[in-house]
Amino acid sequence: MTTMKAMVYYGANDIRFEERPIPHILQPTDAIIKLSKVTICGTDLGLWKGKNPEIEEVTKEKTGSFNGRILGHEGIGIVEEVGSAVQNFKKGDRVIISCVSRCGICENCQKQLYAHCRNEGSWIMGYMIDGTHAEYVRTPFADTSLYHLPEGLNEDVAVFLSDILPTSHEISVQYGQAKPGDNVAIVGAGPIGMSALLTAQFYSPANIIMVDVDDNRLEFAKTVGATHTVNSANEDAIQRVLELTDGRGVDCAIQAVGLEAT
Repeated sequence: MTTMKAMVYYGANDIRFEERPIPHILQPTDAIIKLSKVTICGTDLGLWKGKNPEIEEVTKEKTGSFNGRILGHEGIGIVEEVGSAVQNFKKGDRVIISCVSRCGICENCQKQLYAHCRNEGSWIMGYMIDGTHAEYVRTPFADTSLYHLPEGLNEDVAVFLSDILPTSHEISVQYGQAKPGDNVAIVGAGPIGMSALLTAQFYSPANIIMVDVDDNRLEFAKTVGATHTVNSANEDAIQRVLELTDGRGVDCAIQAVGLEAT
């Protein structure tokens, strides 16, 4: 078999499900992964709508043409092939693919600023190179950008470790410096807000207040760790949060909607 099925972006609102060549090793640090589970990021939806025209512009500058981009940067799968420099993985290993590819040796990677990898790493899959919405994907920097999938871990759960859970943890909970005993408010009970809710609990906050306009999502938030919920369509959310915190407000506020009003 030399071709595979893939979801390919050709420009704003132009997504095609088509046959593409199976990727092959380009660098000694590469691995080829046969995908077993993928998911869709909100970023993919932005790409679909034409939010990132640089995909075409940069590709044309580098290669002289743009022949579409396979989307996707999240997934788990089985190692099909590894480059000659890959030491930590072998054919048949089950792996989680990191949404951020990193060389692991540049100045920024040494500072754990992986999204600013100076050796053409960062978020590149499904953006600057072909991604995971296909049957196979080439993953650069395999030794530092793949993780062994623990035995017995449900794949439906494991795929969330590729992006949404660690991203929500880092950008909201870690950057928000949540600490034991804190009051935490999360505005937006969608997938990102729920991921922040799950990972905030690692830091033992006193209260986690979830704010949303959907009662179903708020009810679900209670089942996975929210101590209080506020429906901002029915009451003044700021006033209610002040009441729940004895007038102090919160120590860590996480905005997980992406709208100026929130």
